[in-house]
Amino acid sequence: MRNIMMMLAMMLALAACTAKPDADDPLLSDRVLKIEEYFDGHVVATGQFQDTFGTVRRRFVADINGTWDGQTLTLIEDFVYEDKSTERRIWKMTKTGPDTWTGQADGVIGTAKGVARGDTFNWTYKIDLPVPDGTLRVNFNDWFWQLSETRVYNRAYMKKYGVDIGEVQITFDKKR
Repeated sequence: MRNIMMMLAMMLALAACTAKPDADDPLLSDRVLKIEEYFDGHVVATGQFQDTFGTVRRRFVADINGTWDGQTLTLIEDFVYEDKSTERRIWKMTKTGPDTWTGQADGVIGTAKGVARGDTFNWTYKIDLPVPDGTLRVNFNDWFWQLSETRVYNRAYMKKYGVDIGEVQITFDKKR
C-alpha cells in the first residue's frame, strides 16, 4: 500500500511540473493577434475538456458573437455540449493598454487579466465553472495562438488548489 501511495504522489508531482507555455516563448510567426479585431463578429468554437489522465470528459460547440466599441469587447458565448445541455457566458473585456486587457463574466471571481504578444494572447482568471452536478471553482490559464487570418487555437490549463485537473482545447473559426 505504501508503494502505491508513493507512486501516486510521484505521478501528481510530475503532472504538476509539466511544461506550459510562457510569455517569453519564441514567436513562431509574424502574425499579430488583435483580440478586438478577431472576435468582432461571428466566431464558431469547437472544443473539449480533458482530465489530467488524458480522458476526454466533455465536448462542445459554441457560437460566439462579439462587438468592439473601441474600448470594450463584448463576447456572447452560447455553448451546446455533447449531452445537449447549454450554457451562455457573456464576457466584457476592456483594453487597458496597447497589449493588456481586463475582463469580467458571470462566475468569474475578481478580474480576468490578459496580455497580448505577437500571435499569442494569455488570459488568466478564477471562475465558478458550471459542471453537470453543480459548480467547480478553478483557475484558468488560457493561451491563444493565431494560426491564420480565420483560425485561432486555444489551450486552457485548469487548476484547483494549485493542482492540474485538466485542460480545454478549442479551435476558433471566424465566419465572414
